[in-house]
Amino acid sequence: MTTPATKKFRPATNLVHGGQLRSQFGETSEALYLTQGFVYPTMETAEARFKGEDKGFIYSRFSNPTVAMFESRMAMIEGAEAARATASGMAAVTASLLGQLKAGDHVLAPKAMFGSCIYVIEELLPRFGVASTLVDGADLDAWSAAMRPNTKVAFLESPTNPQLGIIDIAGVAGIVHKGGARLIVDNVFATPLLQKPFELGADCVVYSTTKHVDGQGRCLGGCILGSEDFIQTYIHNFLRQTGPAMSPFNAWVMLKGLETLPVRLEQQQRNAVRIADFLAEDKHVERVLYPTRGDHPQHALAMRQMSGGGNVVAFDLKGGKQAAFRFGNALSIVKISNNLGDSKSLLTHPATTTHQRIGPDARAASGIGDGMLRLSCGLEDVEDLIEDIAAGFAAMGA
Repeated sequence: MTTPATKKFRPATNLVHGGQLRSQFGETSEALYLTQGFVYPTMETAEARFKGEDKGFIYSRFSNPTVAMFESRMAMIEGAEAARATASGMAAVTASLLGQLKAGDHVLAPKAMFGSCIYVIEELLPRFGVASTLVDGADLDAWSAAMRPNTKVAFLESPTNPQLGIIDIAGVAGIVHKGGARLIVDNVFATPLLQKPFELGADCVVYSTTKHVDGQGRCLGGCILGSEDFIQTYIHNFLRQTGPAMSPFNAWVMLKGLETLPVRLEQQQRNAVRIADFLAEDKHVERVLYPTRGDHPQHALAMRQMSGGGNVVAFDLKGGKQAAFRFGNALSIVKISNNLGDSKSLLTHPATTTHQRIGPDARAASGIGDGMLRLSCGLEDVEDLIEDIAAGFAAMGA
């Protein structure tokens, strides 16, 4: 039994009911199918499934009922025709690139990216003959100038990690498509609820579902979304043959997370707005970066392509690394961790964690200073969070 698909429901409803596959037992919660393989009623059925003539399940590395429900629900909320789940967010990023590329191709991306994404594009892809160019993501002229005849894929994050820079997705999409290439957008900071990259021209959207989708620090996961043609042409067989499959248990946890995503994100975003304003008034803070604040460098663009600023705030402390460490070590509610999107508020120092391996010159070029901290606002009472942050400032002294 499946949930009726005759009516187009709103996002919050799809996040609870979308993609439901009920067994003959009529379970309320999605069933967890912890199985490696599947039994075929006849030899002919097995043959038909391997030929692709029968859409039933074959092996959980290829597909699984619980994982299929998660993929269907993600596609519904994103507005995509198809989705494929992966074992982690970086598995999604890597597969979305490698599934499309071959030796002699060229990739275009911004300098401001998550450290692991920089590694994949600048170090891993060149081993297989794929060249890359990094540009100033905010400069559309730079994107245009860097396009080559062999540019096949462009990749970007917006907002960027950790600087919360906003890239003009529609502008980049127009440039990329004019040159015959495709655009991948990592939408993890905005989530499917606050930004719709497909409506802005993206060909593929990727997520680390480890973040807001799970939302409670439990499981790793990733997702690749696109048109049915894109997924079948570039992604499906790559994942099937290379094996970065999401486990059914993790998919089940992600399904439970999606049910509460709207209410969690709404409160987390409300906390982030309050905290960003509080940080901006403190003498220890040199700069606050939050997309919907009027002082954000790309505020107008953020307001055009996002419906909210999300739950992450970046800020620079005066005094560099020493001040950042003193502040972080004095916190009691906010925990030191490099994850984000969790129900718990989490703080990380990008220069010594997520972006330490790219080196000081690359960090400086991307606007990541030694005093920058990234705060993922959780679900705690915002007054308690503000008091905790105030205690961190007090520990820094005058």
